[in-house]
Amino acid sequence: MRLPLLQQLLDLNQAFENVVRGLQRMEKVTLFDKEQLRYTRAEIETARADANREFFDKLGEMVERDAKWAYKFCQDRDRETKDPFDLYLEIKDHEEARRKKGLPPRVVLLPDWDKDDDERHDKQQSTKGLAKHRRKAARKSKSSSGKAARRPQTNAAGAQERKN
Repeated sequence: MRLPLLQQLLDLNQAFENVVRGLQRMEKVTLFDKEQLRYTRAEIETARADANREFFDKLGEMVERDAKWAYKFCQDRDRETKDPFDLYLEIKDHEEARRKKGLPPRVVLLPDWDKDDDERHDKQQSTKGLAKHRRKAARKSKSSSGKAARRPQTNAAGAQERKN
């Protein structure tokens, strides 16, 4: 938070206020030139206004930067945690409103669509992929065991087998 900065600005404004009050008290004393004191007081007020303006301009920039970060963070977080089915329901509601106004649809929604369709499809695909992987593994083990049986034999064993 920008609390220490705000405290410093308050302290600065109180110091300016003390100077202005001192000048006002001095105007009542006949020893000082009132016009010169008023001019000095106006310069002090101008300096105070410039300091405040500069501070609030910079503070505004910091607040805007913080607000942009917070907005983006919240948007990203909402996007990560949002249920995809909520998007479907929003679109369905918007399309229903368009239909009631007599406007043509912008999106075609599948009839009888169920939010669990995606999950069932993903489960089927993973089951199919797992079965395919098992079949490949079984084929590899059969082919490697067949290769072991076809290995070249030693000369004596090979000559014996060729005679038969």
